[in-house]
Amino acid sequence: MTDHRDWTGKVGTIWARQWQRTDRSFRELTSILLDRIGNTGFVECIDIGCGAGEISIALAKSASQGMITGVDISPELLAVARQRGENLLNLDFIHGDAAQYSPDKQGVDLLVSRHGVMFFPAPVEAFAHLRSISAQDARLVFSCFRVRERNEWVSETLSVLPTVPVPPPAGEPGPFAFGDRDHVAHILESAGWTDVAFEEIDYRMIFGGGDGPVEDACDYLSRVGPTATQLAALEDTERAEALDKLRKVLSGHLRDGFVSLPAAAWIVTSSAGG
Repeated sequence: MTDHRDWTGKVGTIWARQWQRTDRSFRELTSILLDRIGNTGFVECIDIGCGAGEISIALAKSASQGMITGVDISPELLAVARQRGENLLNLDFIHGDAAQYSPDKQGVDLLVSRHGVMFFPAPVEAFAHLRSISAQDARLVFSCFRVRERNEWVSETLSVLPTVPVPPPAGEPGPFAFGDRDHVAHILESAGWTDVAFEEIDYRMIFGGGDGPVEDACDYLSRVGPTATQLAALEDTERAEALDKLRKVLSGHLRDGFVSLPAAAWIVTSSAGG
């Protein structure tokens, strides 16, 4: 199962409080992902790791004849999602692990995710389960980060630390676990998915805006994500020095009132096959 500690309790509360900033950071990617999902006349859709519900809600609004179920392990994020989507009758949110979730009705014909699939401890088993609850013609469409080296937002923000942490082993569950396309293709094909295709997406993650975009970005990055985790472990003096360096880095990425840094993602599509 997914390690719930990464998304629940105190950490989950922090993510839930930052949902608007998180949605903003993915703004450019979200529009591309929704375009690739399209309005395909689906009947039953699962949003894997739905978080605060942006993708689920967008699909529910655009496809009134389809039923969308967002699944997430974080009760804190789901509380936000339910509040945001409370007026949509074709939308539901379920607390649970998508690797084990079984809908009341079998035959899900669309499975989607925005950066929610990289955290399965046993990804082949997870995607095999998802295929087992899918219709024969089901589509799978998700986004995930490409390799960490292609995501400058990580290297630049971590560079402000006294010691830059060593990246985790390739494929270890986490934000960059699906960075290597061959690894992802092997997972999906081993789980029974077919016609696996990858699209490279280069975009900019928006971290700051408003009246003080640099300070806004610095505050956000010090609360969630890999840089926040490392900053929290520093002594007060080191943390203050790192934050000053972070402000300087972020100032170099201020454009048109927003602080944005380069990011690289895959949009992966596949079919459940016959």
